[in-house]
This record gives sequence, structure tokens and C-alpha cells, in this order.
Amino acid sequence: MARGRAASLAAAFLPPRSSAGGASGDVGASMAAAAERTDELVREYLLFRGFTAALKQLDAEIKADREKGFRVDKIVDQLQQFVQSYDLVALRDYWSYLDRRLFSRLEDVYRPTVNKLRTSLFRYYLVHTVQTGRNDKAQEFFLKQASELQNQAEWKDWFVLPFLPTPESNPTFATYFSRQWADTFIVSLHNFLSVLFQCMPVPVILNFEAECLRSSLIQEENESLRHKLFALQAESSRLKKEELEMEQEVVHHKLPAYVANMDRLGDSELDMTCSQRSAAHSLQSRGGFLSSFLLQSKKGPARPAHPSGASPTQTSSVLLGKKEPTNHQSAKGKEGAVSCKDGKSHFSGLGAGESSFLQQRQKRLQEHGKERKELLSKGTSQGQSAEKKTDASTAETELCSELHAEQTETTTKLAANSADAAGVRQEQPFIVLSQEEYGEHHSSIMYCRVDGSGRRVASLDVDGVIKVWSFNPIMQTKASSISKSPLLSLEWATKRDRLLLLGSGVGTVRLYDTEAKKNLCEISIDENMPRILSLACSPSGASFVCSAAAQSPISHVDFSAVSSGGKSMNKVPGKLLLWDTKTMKQQLQFSLEPGPIAINCTAFNHNGNLLVTGAADGIVRLFDMQQHECAMSWNAHDGEVYSVEFSYDENTVYSIGGDGKFIQWNIHKSGLKVSEYHLPSAATGPFVLSGYSGYKQVQFPRGKLFAFDSEGNYMVTCSSTGGVIFKLNSEEKVLESCLSLGGHRAPVVTVDWSTAMDCGTCLTASMDGKIKLTTLLAQKA
Repeated sequence: MARGRAASLAAAFLPPRSSAGGASGDVGASMAAAAERTDELVREYLLFRGFTAALKQLDAEIKADREKGFRVDKIVDQLQQFVQSYDLVALRDYWSYLDRRLFSRLEDVYRPTVNKLRTSLFRYYLVHTVQTGRNDKAQEFFLKQASELQNQAEWKDWFVLPFLPTPESNPTFATYFSRQWADTFIVSLHNFLSVLFQCMPVPVILNFEAECLRSSLIQEENESLRHKLFALQAESSRLKKEELEMEQEVVHHKLPAYVANMDRLGDSELDMTCSQRSAAHSLQSRGGFLSSFLLQSKKGPARPAHPSGASPTQTSSVLLGKKEPTNHQSAKGKEGAVSCKDGKSHFSGLGAGESSFLQQRQKRLQEHGKERKELLSKGTSQGQSAEKKTDASTAETELCSELHAEQTETTTKLAANSADAAGVRQEQPFIVLSQEEYGEHHSSIMYCRVDGSGRRVASLDVDGVIKVWSFNPIMQTKASSISKSPLLSLEWATKRDRLLLLGSGVGTVRLYDTEAKKNLCEISIDENMPRILSLACSPSGASFVCSAAAQSPISHVDFSAVSSGGKSMNKVPGKLLLWDTKTMKQQLQFSLEPGPIAINCTAFNHNGNLLVTGAADGIVRLFDMQQHECAMSWNAHDGEVYSVEFSYDENTVYSIGGDGKFIQWNIHKSGLKVSEYHLPSAATGPFVLSGYSGYKQVQFPRGKLFAFDSEGNYMVTCSSTGGVIFKLNSEEKVLESCLSLGGHRAPVVTVDWSTAMDCGTCLTASMDGKIKLTTLLAQKA
């Protein structure tokens, strides 16, 4: 660095090129502009604080500033003004000031450069006095400077200058009397000061904007690299899928014809059938299709059933394709016949396209039966043992049971994979770029929230363990804390997103610094209402609301309430308080009509002027935060309200209650229901995790049960195996499932959807302590 700085300063003294001069001017201008902006900010601050005396003193000192606000052009102009006015004393004094304030901070290697500039400045003064005919000023210069200059070799020839009749023609002084030398000296001095201001250390406040710009550029570069990473991951996943398909094709060609036909008649055709039917019709026809397929697999297309009471040998002969006369069918055969009839009745309702498909399928079944007979007949001899006969029958039974399991699995996933009525599969609105797992918790998750920047997550489990972790660019735990008292609620602070609000079960709220990893303060709310059920910080960051409730009279889990959908209300008293974030003092208590009730959930709108709450009495209340009063309220659910959120346009609110309903409400007309949907119990709670020996773990909802995407057109909810994304604002009476995120082995109890990045990030947390982070890319229409 020292060599680079020396080279810069040495280059500044040389006659500059046009581009170098422009660059140095830009450096000086940026430094001066930063100083001017900082002066204005300080003025504004002093005026805001009422420090008028300090403001006057600041203005006076700025006016008398000898460094001219780091304006290089003004410093050079000041030196030239002293030269033109023949003010030698002021010239020497100003140069000495610059030497003390600026040049003395340089290292010793730069001292020769400073001395050369000083010598050139005095020669410039002398030349000006001679050119303007003021020899008296030149003689005065040597009288005052003789003691200092007489021992310096570079000044030995200059003492005769005032006495030469035509010094400009003298070879010793001719160069200095040229216009080129004067211009070169002024520009060199300008460049030297500009580079000096660039190299000198400055206060942090002067570099603030430069640091902000650098940070912004780094963030943009990180975001660009993140997108490239996602694109590479997607490309890698596609290539792996293609390689797997190619490998399967190779293996498929090597299999016997019987096995190959079984593959074609299995998954591929079942998926094709599912994609060509509507949701409701598909379920019925699917049952008939499988019944017919199971019957054909057991009997073969041209085989009669073996008679009841037939021996194992007779059964084996039937399997081998030997026809034997029979008069009566067994009970199992009758069941197959009934199933076949049912299948025909289902097939009668299909369209022409599906009928032709089923005819082709019947033909393949017949070919499959023939190939199967040949395969079994070649591989089986007349003296085959009873054990091998049993194995053949067992293999066939396993095949049927696998098909039946596939039918069950397809039926459960029908809502997420169903196609439209025209038989065309709908395009997915999101592409899953990646899914990662955070597994640092060892008990059921209660809360899982992304901060405002979309880069960090705070999660809380039932054991009181708090984890703060990041996922960009890698998943990493930033802070971890264990609470001695039980924790019931969690919320990020709005403005300083390094702070967490933690509500306990003993009537206290803590402010936790995630970077310093310590509690900043702890406040007591109410000893009589120790359960802090919900916290919500205003978008302005100036205040937060706190919901406190008394102890629940139910000391144990009410399994009857769980089995009945959790509709019973637990109407414990509670109150809603407003607290100041800076002073951590209570501002007011909201009035709850018709009486004090526990508030389960709270949510602000985008500017903090409105607050919506959901209570244990099933009532949704809307508060005007400017007047600090309840603007409207209405009975929303037959049971407790578990989760509430404003819609994207904030003209409506959504709520989920213990009655299993997801309802949209118009906030301009109290109690006006816009839409209503029924959700499965796995999406609304209470959540049940079953274990061995009849063990059941039950958890009532605490965190968010649903979250919206960036445009409010889709929402993610809980389910028994992962998050499920539904499409909103449709005219259908049933929510349209668009994507199942999956990935969990235990019920998901809370979700969140971060839209701070271009790629949306869904969080799903489950009862086994696992948190899945799914990165989605929206497909623009």
C-alpha cells in the first residue's frame, strides 16, 4: 500500500494527461460532495435537537474553514489569490497551515514532493512579481526569506533575479517565465491535493454512502449468484432425471416380455387414467378400473374359476392355464364377478375417448394373459412341489395387494393431482427449486417465523428452545437459547430485525438480541394472566401488542374435543395491551366486548393503522390503531379462532377456526362473509401424533396456520405430511390444491412464506421437530 500511495503522489506532481486530470478532479469532487452532505446532515440534526448555539458556531467555523470543505479548486484559488495580491505573509501562513493539517500526516517518503511543491510555489510568486513590474516585492521576498533560503542549493542562482533587466531571456530563468510552466505547476498542485484527499483517512460518516453503495452491489451480486445456483440446481436435477429415465429404459428392454407388459399395465396406464378424468368422476371410475384389473389378474381373460373345494393340484392346474369343467363358482369367484359388474357400471359413464382406451387395455390384458401362461408353463413341470405352487399363488396375491395399496395412495393424493374436466393436466404455478431440512430441534415446533429481510428464521419448540438460523447461502445456526420458563409466543421486531419478542407462560415478555445473544430486558405483564398467547409488532416499530390470558381451566388434554374437531370453546379471560417498544412501558389496554377474553392471534396491516385479532370466543375483532378502539367485531367461528391475516389488498381478512373452516371476511361491512371453505382437521388442528401402545401427543395451534405468496393469489397450509399450496380467489366451492410440498413424517403445525427474495421460500414445521425450507420459483403466466 505504501508503494502504491507513493506512486500516486509522485505521479500527481508530474504534468498530467487529460484523462488523469479528470480522474483526480472526480476524486476531489466526490470528497467535497461527501463533506457538504455531512455538514447538511449535522445542521439538520442540531436544528432538530434545538442546539441553536452549536448551529451558529458550526456555520461560523464552516465560513472560516481554511480547508474549503476539501474543495481542491478553492484551495488552489486561495493560493493564487495570495500570489496576485503580493501577500507573502498570508501565502506563507496558508502553506504552513496546509503542511500541519494535511502534509504532516504523510510518511517521510513524501516529504521531497511536498518540498518541491513549496519551492515551485515561491518561484511562481517571484515570477509573478517580476512579470508585473513589482521588483520591490521580489526584493522584499529575498529579505524576508534570505535566512531560510541562502543555504538551499536550488535557490543559489535566484538571488540575482530582481537585478536582471530581462530575466525571461536568461537561460536559467527562461523556463519559469513561460506560460507552460505556470500551467503545469497549477495542475500538478491540483492533482497532488486531489490524490492526497483520496489517500488520507477520513471519518466513517464521510464514507457512509460509499459503504452503502458497496453493500448494495455485494447484495446484488449475491442475489445474482443465488439465481445462478438455483438454475444450476434445476439443470442438474433435470439431467439426473434424464439419466435415470435412460437407465430405466435400458433395464426395461432387458426384462422378459411378461414383466415389461406388467410395467406398462401398471403405473403408466394408471397415471394416464388419472390425468384424463375429473376429480369426482375419477374416484368412482378408478375403483371400477382396479376391480376389473384385479379380477383379470386373478382369473385371466378366458379362465373359469376353480370349483369350490378344489384341491391344491386343481388350483395349480387352473393357474397353468388348464381348463376344467366347473358347475359352481367359489365365494371368492362370486366376489370377483360382483366387482366386475361394478366396474362395467362405472365404465358405462365414460366418454368415447376413454372407452377406446379401455378396449385397447382389454386387448393388452389378453396378450398379457397368454404370455403369462407361456412363462408359467415353461418354468413349471408336472412334478412341481407344493411349496413352489404356493409361491406362485403368493406372488400373484402380492401383486394384487400392491395394486390395492396404489389405489389407496392415489385416492389420498387425488385432490392435489386431479386435472380439469377437459382431461388436460394443469400447469403447476410454482417450480420447486430445492427443499432443505433444519433439524436442530428435538421436540415439537410451536413457532417458525422469517424476519423482514427474508434471510433469517426464528423457531421455538415446546421445550423452550429458541433457534435463530440463516439459510442463505448455507443453512447455519446463528444463535441458540434455552428458556427456564415455558415460552408460548414469538415475534420479530420490525425496525431492528435483530431483536426478538418472546412471550412466556409466567406473565413476562423478553426482548432478545439475536446478534449479542442475550436478553436486553424483561417486563412483567400481569401475574393474574400469565399466559402470553400472541405478540405482534407494528410495522412502524414504535409499539407492539401483547395478548395475556389466565390459566386454562383444562389441566389435561380433552380428547373428546380433539375427536369432535376441537369445536368446544375454552373461554378463559384475557386482555389485549399496547406497549411502547423503546421505553418498554404499557401505553393502554384495549376494550374487549362483550367481556374480557383470551386473544389467540393478532396481525397488523401494512402501515399499522389496523389490527385484526381472533379470540377464544370465536369472535374476530378489528381495531383502529389511530383511535385505539375496536372498530367492528363479528362472530366468525363455531369454536376458537386460531389464525387471522389480512388479504393482499387489505379489503378483507382471512381466519381459520376450531370448526375447520377457512373464511374470508369483508372489513368494510361487518360480518359479511365473502367466501367459506372447509379444511381437513390436519390443516386446522388440534394436531395429533400417534405412537406405539396407543400413545398420543396432542398440540393445539400456536403459530401461523396459513401464509400468502407475494401477490396474495396462493396460500400454504398445514397437513399431515407437509405443506399444501392452494389457489385463492377462485369461484369454486372447494379450494383448489396446486402443489403438495411434502417431506414430513409428522403433522405440520405451523407455516410461513417469505417473499422478500425473488424466489419465494416456504417454511413448514412439524411435531417431530423438523423444519422444511422449500424454495419455489413462480411461473409467470
